[in-house]
Amino acid sequence: FKIWEDNGTEHTAESVIISTGATAKYLGVPGEETYLGRGVSACATCDGFFFRDKIVAVVGGGDSAMEEATFLTKFATKVYVIHRRDTLRASKVMADRALANPKIRFEWNSAVKEIKDVTLGKVTGVVLESTIDGSTKDLACDGVFVAIGHQPNTGLFKDQLPMDANGYLVTDGVKTVVDGCYAAGDVWDTHYRQAITAAGMGCQAAIDAIRFIEANEH
Repeated sequence: FKIWEDNGTEHTAESVIISTGATAKYLGVPGEETYLGRGVSACATCDGFFFRDKIVAVVGGGDSAMEEATFLTKFATKVYVIHRRDTLRASKVMADRALANPKIRFEWNSAVKEIKDVTLGKVTGVVLESTIDGSTKDLACDGVFVAIGHQPNTGLFKDQLPMDANGYLVTDGVKTVVDGCYAAGDVWDTHYRQAITAAGMGCQAAIDAIRFIEANEH
């Protein structure tokens, strides 16, 4: 295998493990980058504990958003779900679970325009814009969880390894279709997306890579 850095430096290897992961999609609104990791998060299981007895908002309408919102009710006193439409994209079982939870409130036909308040140094709420008439209103909350999906970091493998419609690598466990090339973590895992499971896959890939090298020694 040969791998090139952006500066042209070439590396050769007898086996390759791809662990480039996936990047959470964010809203790109004012205040979001300022409070990323300090009130704005893309992982409820990572940061939910810090919002015990607080009010939080979850942005999104799919299965991930419903799962995040339901999980956050273990800690938060109230969870707002902000969705651009008036119906959820989530599966019926996930949607019904969230809709039946008394701690979850829905802000339909709404998009986050801004996360406040930069001048106060902490998240105090969001500015919502109606997707119907463009009107705005303030919604008070202590944290914002963005659950609008992830983008796998697989662009450099285009036309080299098979991917699904969303760009995730298609593998058999940690094995790719290329002998000696393995993949671990969120670069193909769309289900668990946890550091501990990615680490386990990395261990599997490392063991398989060692065995591949030993089997092909000359």
